[in-house]
Amino acid sequence: MSSARLLRLLSLLQARREWPGPELAGRLGVSVRTVRRDVDRLRELGYPVHATPGAAGGYGLEAGTAMPPLLLDDEEAVAIAVGLRAAAGGAVEGIGEASVRALAKLEQVLPSRLRRRVTALHTATTPLTGPPAGPAVDPETLTVLAAACRDRERVRFAYRDAGGAETGRHAEPYGLVTAGRRWYLVAYDADRGAWRTFRADRISRPRPTGVTVSYT
Repeated sequence: MSSARLLRLLSLLQARREWPGPELAGRLGVSVRTVRRDVDRLRELGYPVHATPGAAGGYGLEAGTAMPPLLLDDEEAVAIAVGLRAAAGGAVEGIGEASVRALAKLEQVLPSRLRRRVTALHTATTPLTGPPAGPAVDPETLTVLAAACRDRERVRFAYRDAGGAETGRHAEPYGLVTAGRRWYLVAYDADRGAWRTFRADRISRPRPTGVTVSYT
């Protein structure tokens, strides 16, 4: 088995949610049977690859119980390093320290040519900081809302208004917006029949409902 081919297969699986077996075989220049053997090898290495049977079936990476190694090209590695530097001073609660730890791990293994690019960008950039923009956002809240936006799934959550009064909301998320150090959820408020913009730091206890929606 070729290690280079195995890495190429892993890179393809990370690039798309689902791949038909014949298409993977064509990309790799091997038979469908060889793809099956390579997928089995990835599973042995701890990568959770699921298979969908049938003529229209294929392969895809799914969430596992542990975080497997990721393959990044040069531009992706630089983008993540720059993003982690920015997140270290961001407005998401508890993410600053985690960003610093992740950045230290990434920079330790970056090739020198990429480390120089990241360092040059950081050195040449002067952030414009102002006064604190309010309370930080719970990262778990952002994670739930982002998943709901991705899956077009209705959510319920508690929302505090400017006076501190809390009400229950039933909304259809469209997207998350960040402006300065604030995060906002753009969603259709199903109870009030109108589009609203919710401040994410005022949202608590979001939970998906299992009901999907479509926007035309």
